[in-house]
Amino acid sequence: MMDLFNSLEPLQKFFWTIACCASLVFIIQTIMTFVGLGTDADVDAGPMDGSVDSMEDGALSGVFSFRNLVNFLLGYGWAGVLLHDSIEKGWLLQLIAIAVGLVFVLAFVFMFRQVMKLSHDGSFKMQEAVGLKADVYLRIPAARTGRGKVQVSVKGSIHEIDAMTDNDTEIATGGQVQIVEVLGDDLLLVK
Repeated sequence: MMDLFNSLEPLQKFFWTIACCASLVFIIQTIMTFVGLGTDADVDAGPMDGSVDSMEDGALSGVFSFRNLVNFLLGYGWAGVLLHDSIEKGWLLQLIAIAVGLVFVLAFVFMFRQVMKLSHDGSFKMQEAVGLKADVYLRIPAARTGRGKVQVSVKGSIHEIDAMTDNDTEIATGGQVQIVEVLGDDLLLVK
């Protein structure tokens, strides 16, 4: 095996080395991802401390990560190995290999962003209930003299929330109200 490797041209050895090392790291990253250990971490940049590979910070910030370096080297190395016999000029082969490496990185970033669009924030925010109709679960005393409860459906999930009203008469259990305002962390104003 070493005789075969030693018989290769220097540029061909270079591409094979890059391709094999990048493939090995890629396989390890993939296994770690499936096990749950393979997430990119924040990078400590000293005075410019921050996350270098956060997808939310800017257009290019998600491109600079160790995972994308491996993706670049994977595309670069294997393009060089596969195209070495077809392209005789070394500089042209290098340019094409670099282009393929960049395509690998851009494809990964594009796929990652598409997957991130599928994520769903299931947390309930009280402001989402404003303007919706709700059913009175426990009577609501008149003129903000006490609290009652309403049931409201937000994004397909039913929530029981304390409520008050400015009405001159109490609102009986079983009635329907409209949520007007959020008064506190766990209190709605209804009419």
